[in-house]
Amino acid sequence: MDHRRLGASGLSVSEISYGNWLTHPDGAECVQAALDAGVTTFHTAAAWDGGAAEENLAEALSHVHRDDLVLCTGVFWPEGPGANDAGLGRKHLVTSLHGSLRRLRTDYVDVYQLLRFDYRTPLEETFLALSDLVRQGKILYAGTAEWTAEQLLEARPIADRHGVPLIANQPHYSMLWRVAEAQVMPVCERAGIGQFASVPLAQGVLTGKYRPGEIPPGSRAAKSVEARPLLLPDLLERVGMLRGVADDAGLTMAQLALAWTLQHNTVASVVTGASTAAQVTENAKASGVVLDLDVLTRIDQLLGSFIQTDPRLTWSPPATG
Repeated sequence: MDHRRLGASGLSVSEISYGNWLTHPDGAECVQAALDAGVTTFHTAAAWDGGAAEENLAEALSHVHRDDLVLCTGVFWPEGPGANDAGLGRKHLVTSLHGSLRRLRTDYVDVYQLLRFDYRTPLEETFLALSDLVRQGKILYAGTAEWTAEQLLEARPIADRHGVPLIANQPHYSMLWRVAEAQVMPVCERAGIGQFASVPLAQGVLTGKYRPGEIPPGSRAAKSVEARPLLLPDLLERVGMLRGVADDAGLTMAQLALAWTLQHNTVASVVTGASTAAQVTENAKASGVVLDLDVLTRIDQLLGSFIQTDPRLTWSPPATG
């Protein structure tokens, strides 16, 4: 497993990160497979499965020396019915982090991620709270997720003024979804912010497991509606053609998709989950793969007009309440 520096910071992260937003019976085996493959960077969030995701991750990592890991958790989404149980206000940031530390059985989080932009809360309030948490040693670095270039440009000087090391952004980024390339990634590169690329397999579509008119039992599309907008027959046919590209490169479809994401120079790590330990082991083999120009060109030609690049598609929920 290769490692990369996260942005301009001194923090090294594994090229493949494990995300445990899915809690399932084989979760502990998946985490162990990740460790066996050399993965050192793990992502979770306070709101995922009502906190169970953090608890399960802590249990699976309980035998590992804490300082050998890079633990990332995040805040924004609702964690309860209360008026202060969501967003990036000072009260929620502090109480959410304390809950995460308790569930993760740790004294500190390596990267504390702001999982969406909060239109209701002044950035000054958010970063002043983060500054206090940094000084208390409870978080080492801060990150964002799905923030626009304008939002990052506004946040950077505020973070600097309050002494908050803002070093990471986590956009959705894949062969099909390149929305971050036009604005977010150039802004982050100038600001010393690295990318944790998420949803690199496009909800599983880029693994090639979906065929036109078919949804395999037990697949993500069978359990959730999130992948279904991508199950367009024409798109699935194009994705199916990528199998020949993967075969020529000696890769699985998933490895090709993950390796493609790692080709961008601002991407430090690709965040991916799995439902089986075998998937984790195979996905980890994408680390260190270099795709030549011919492969990259064939991918672009096959996916063509299905590639999304409009930066306006970066999204945070509007202010409510």
